[in-house]
Amino acid sequence: MDSVVLAGGYATRLWPITRHRPKMFLPVGESTVVDYVFDELERDDRIDDVYVSTNERFADEFDSFLADREYEKPRLSVEETTAEDEKLGVVGALVQLVEREGIDDDLLVIAGDNLISFDVADFLDAFERREAPTLAAYDVESRERARSYGLVELDGDRVVDFQEKPDDPKSTLVSIACYAFPADAVSLLSAYLTDGNNPDEPGWFVQWLQAQEPTYAYTFEGAWFDIGTPESYLDAVAWHLDGDSVVADGAAVADSEIGANVHVMDGARVGDASLERTVVFPEATVRDAAVDASVVDEHARVEDVDIAGSLVGSYSQVLDGE
Repeated sequence: MDSVVLAGGYATRLWPITRHRPKMFLPVGESTVVDYVFDELERDDRIDDVYVSTNERFADEFDSFLADREYEKPRLSVEETTAEDEKLGVVGALVQLVEREGIDDDLLVIAGDNLISFDVADFLDAFERREAPTLAAYDVESRERARSYGLVELDGDRVVDFQEKPDDPKSTLVSIACYAFPADAVSLLSAYLTDGNNPDEPGWFVQWLQAQEPTYAYTFEGAWFDIGTPESYLDAVAWHLDGDSVVADGAAVADSEIGANVHVMDGARVGDASLERTVVFPEATVRDAAVDASVVDEHARVEDVDIAGSLVGSYSQVLDGE
């Protein structure tokens, strides 16, 4: 089977941190979000080719990223858009990719900004047992959160109803943008669009598909993070660090309090500061400051201030009185 890693978004809710980098490249511990996905796909012998579906704006960044890694499977497949308002929708882009790459095999589709605690191999085992469309489902334990995702209703493991982003969710079990489709279901993607259906989220296709043929869910516990907001990104970092902190050998930290779930990266300088639940990128400076629940990007300066819940863009300055 083949796989598509969805990486075509512009992550505007994480700007300025993701204005010039894909959110999949955000660090979580010593790795990045998308490395967790690539590592699993690389290990599974059932996966032949991995198509990285991205946009023209970030194509060069992905090219460089993959050139620096030793992965053998991933290859770029570029959607011809450069801005949010040009996007084809995830299903629209997926249909074009399937046609462009000539995919006629079973297909695993997974979001590149998904950080999940289950093994993809276990998910594929479940798919192979059923030989039918299968999605990964997770209980978000909040009806408010469930409104942002595809709501899944099950009879056993079979999906009997699927509602994409319902206004009034009846439960909290949602689809997490990890799908396995047999080849015959992949061929239905273009028919779905031809019928005038919504080209945006894959959930709309799943909602349509489960009414056409048996569709199943692989339900898991543990952790899942959809890296789309500052809060979800910092939640993922906190989950990975589990209360610890990471200070790179090349970082300079002096006379500072480094609290829980803090990552200070190589080349960063921290002095007379207090950090809690914060990521400080390479070459950033934090001095005489208290920083909580924030991300300080490369070459940024935070001095003589207290900040919380902030995204400080690269080369920006947050100084006392400014």
